[in-house]
Amino acid sequence: MLLVLSEEYKEHLAFLPQVDPAVVFEFGRIAVEFLKRGINSKVYDGAARKLGFPITTVQHGVEGLMFLLTESSKLMITDIDFKDSVMVLGFSTALNEILLQLYVENQTTIRSTLTQLAPSLPSYHNLEWRLDVQLGSRSMRHQVVPVVTMLLNLTMGTSENRRCCLQTNPSTLLHLIAVLEAALASMKNNHARRILRNIK
Repeated sequence: MLLVLSEEYKEHLAFLPQVDPAVVFEFGRIAVEFLKRGINSKVYDGAARKLGFPITTVQHGVEGLMFLLTESSKLMITDIDFKDSVMVLGFSTALNEILLQLYVENQTTIRSTLTQLAPSLPSYHNLEWRLDVQLGSRSMRHQVVPVVTMLLNLTMGTSENRRCCLQTNPSTLLHLIAVLEAALASMKNNHARRILRNIK
């Protein structure tokens, strides 16, 4: 599977052929460090002064390289597909080899960093529900007010459990069920299947 870059990132990466291959390799190292520790603007200032380029150009170059490496790692692109994806950018063979070397050396590091950055979403564990009906009150003797109370148990991470108490009327619950069923049905169309195939 080939990685398709937007025009914006192609413009950011167009800066790379203007610098020495050793500088491109250093930019790759900086991009991986930024993924691990966050962006440090002092690094951009120092690199821009050394190279004689504006800070924004250097920043866009590093960000474009960071995007190229993270998206390729996320999609687990093979070496051949990565070469083909970079070849579209029109770089020299030497620069393509440097980018491939950066990708191969840092692929596992980037993937582990991305998994650490991913939020841990709660997952369903159990649902308990109860239907309460108020048949009347002092002022209104013949009223019927149904209320559905649900206790949702969620698992957060490895051992942490969380409980949420939800209360709604039956008409809202029916609407919620209809929306969720429509979402499940939309997952069965060809467009959604194509997207899911590309995600895997």
